[in-house]
Amino acid sequence: MSAALAPKSEFPGLDGGWHYLDSGATAQKPQVVIDATVRAMGKDYATVHRGVYARSAEMTLAFEAARRRVAQFLGGAEDEVVFTRGATESINLVAHSWGGSQLKAGDRILLSVLEHHSNIVPWQLLRDRIGVEIDVCPLTHDGRIDLDAAERMLTPAHRLVAFAHVSNVLGSTLDARRAADMAHAVGAKLLLDGCQAVPRLAIDVAALDCDFYVFSGHKLYGPTGIGALWARAEILAAMPPWHGGGAMIDRVTFERTSYAPPPARFEAGTPAIVEAIGLAAAVDYVSAIGLDAIHTHESALVAQARDALRGMNDIRLFGPETSAGIVSFVMDGVHPHDLGTILDEEAVAIRAGHHCAQPLMEHLGVPATARASFGIYSDDGDIAALVRGIERTRRIFG
Repeated sequence: MSAALAPKSEFPGLDGGWHYLDSGATAQKPQVVIDATVRAMGKDYATVHRGVYARSAEMTLAFEAARRRVAQFLGGAEDEVVFTRGATESINLVAHSWGGSQLKAGDRILLSVLEHHSNIVPWQLLRDRIGVEIDVCPLTHDGRIDLDAAERMLTPAHRLVAFAHVSNVLGSTLDARRAADMAHAVGAKLLLDGCQAVPRLAIDVAALDCDFYVFSGHKLYGPTGIGALWARAEILAAMPPWHGGGAMIDRVTFERTSYAPPPARFEAGTPAIVEAIGLAAAVDYVSAIGLDAIHTHESALVAQARDALRGMNDIRLFGPETSAGIVSFVMDGVHPHDLGTILDEEAVAIRAGHHCAQPLMEHLGVPATARASFGIYSDDGDIAALVRGIERTRRIFG
């Protein structure tokens, strides 16, 4: 039996007996994160980096402390962390700035079949702009990125490998250190999409030996509109700005402009002050519980859910048995959208659709899947409610 790691009462969004199994899309927010954002937007509010008055200086300290906290959480240095709107913007930043300045026609990028659209489309835009080539690594039979195949595919022409650390559909976890070693062996960089990893796995970018790491705050129990790009300091230093405006400059004249060093160089305009402070509160909240404990908890829920669903002969499960916090499946004769609608009537929230991974759906041979994804507030009562909803769906559809 699996009890929640954090009481549901700490999450206002879970009031009323709601069984929330869509944390992979966005996590519910604990009251401490809500309080931190309200305080930052209220009695503590002021702009950052510009004011000479005391409250602005205090808010600047809090904002930069948030950056430092995120850096510690990832195992990096604070001048290596760029605040963005989320993983999507982070990957676009790398594609536009690093890719646009460091890659040329004929260079190759290796992706995988299971990537989120946010780790596909920016590279296609770069391909269309400068002529790089994109290769796609296949999956193993249980839905992991096939690193044996990737090793055979990699050549000195490859300049970047961009993989999901944890699949948002299958929950499969990448052997990131092996991927880094393979990429570096041919002179390529490694970018990891950590959206599904940071809420449930302890991250140490130094140990992973990656070159870029991206994530979104709202999947980590923080606010929307905030995320981060971590990159090696020497890589950031060589990257040109991608947005122009205030805060990212050193000196501006009509003849020429010089730019601030990273990370300010990539943060034009007034930043997401409130959101960054909320993200730091979320990092503190998750760290206090412990990522190892979270991973153990969610792994137990995945095993329990898969066991329950495996006993239904009209359910087809996807992904590895040891998936990280995510269970995707389809029900014979029932579209995932219909299943999701009926489950909603039972106060159970799942995700139904292609999950921004249409190439993966094509690979699986389905138009969509149903996805149950867990969080620190999930418990066996949520799984029981899911099973009851599926059984009701079966009765409705005969």
